[in-house]
Order: sequence, then C-alpha cells, then structure tokens
Amino acid sequence: MKTAVIVFPGSNCDRDLAVALEQVTGRAPAMVWHKESDLPDGVDFIGLPGGFSYGDYLRSGAMAARSPVIRAVVDAANRGVPVLGVCNGFQVLTETGLLPGALMRNAGLNFVSRPVALSVENSQSLFTSGYNAGETIRIPVAHHDGNFHADDETLDRIEGQGRVAFRYAEEVNGSARRIAGILNDTGNVLGMMPHPERAIEPAHGSTDGRRLFEGLLETVA
Repeated sequence: MKTAVIVFPGSNCDRDLAVALEQVTGRAPAMVWHKESDLPDGVDFIGLPGGFSYGDYLRSGAMAARSPVIRAVVDAANRGVPVLGVCNGFQVLTETGLLPGALMRNAGLNFVSRPVALSVENSQSLFTSGYNAGETIRIPVAHHDGNFHADDETLDRIEGQGRVAFRYAEEVNGSARRIAGILNDTGNVLGMMPHPERAIEPAHGSTDGRRLFEGLLETVA
C-alpha cells in the first residue's frame, strides 16, 4: 500500500500519522510538501494531518485548502483514492468542499485535549470496517475548533445516507448531533476530529485507532 501525508506549514501531527501508517503498512509514507503540484504516482491513500496549518489564520484550514497540492488531492479523491483528514485535516476537507459543513470554535471556547469515547455509527466504509456498528471506542482529541456545524437539511441527509462514521458518546465541543467524523457520499473520504494515529499502541493508552488503519489496509489491499 503506497501512502502519502500532506505537510503544511504549521502541521504538527504529520509525523504521528506517518509513524502510524508505517507501523501498519510496513512502508513509510511519502511526505508531500504543500507547495508540490503533484502526488506520488500510484498513491493508494492520502492523509491530511492535524495541526495548525498556516497558523489557523483567517479560519482553520482555509489557507491550506488553497495550497497547490490540494488540487491534486481533490482530483485523487474524485477518482476514488481514500483520503483521511484528521482534526485540521477535517477542517481542510470541509474548506475544499470534499465534505459538507464547517468546524467552528468549541462551544466552551476552550481547547479540548483528552481521550474521548466514540460510538461507531458506520462499520461498512473503507475506514471503519475494522469496527462493529454501535461499538464504543476511545480515541484522543486535541482541538479548539472542532464544533461541527451544518444546516438541518444537510445533517438530515448525512444521517439518512449513513455518512456519520463516528459520534461522541458524550458532549465534547458542541458539535451538531455530537458528530465526530463524517464520510463523503461515495465513502472514500473521511474527516474526523479525534486522532486515530494517537491510539496505535498500548503506550498510547488505547489501540482503538489502529483498527482504522488496519481495516483500511485490508480493504484497499
């Protein structure tokens, strides 16, 4: 499996994501700088990491979504290449239009950094096949702008199409309907605020994130 991680100025979870991918796939990902215009040939998976791209100027993910490499990411996603956006990566995906909605300032106006319980809402996607529907898993969050918002019509459509991948088991940041992660309409793009790359090995306190990458590897391979 050939993977790539996009690196923006201000990314701080790119190495975490790279380490997780190498542990699961046995192959180090290509680290692609935001100014590149192309992705590696034959890439099977693209990761947009967490962090504070461009210092979160204007709004989180807005400037990163206009980086040169993003055009290639959007083209790849539209061809069916799996794309995962974690935290700031989720924000970038909404800014590009690959995912609906927006990530706003947390309801409590505080940075939230702790492990949280998630309910697996969809276990049939490329990313969630390693879980059981209704299962509760624990994955850490670390964000200030993780409050997912969309109008009621969009929320009803996402719910009705089974595109909610993960839901917070408890109130975390004010997200509409406690949504923690959503899929695009074809299921090959996932945006989520929790950090699965930080729940890979026992030393992390949870290995629940590892199953996301293992399930993806098995499905794509």
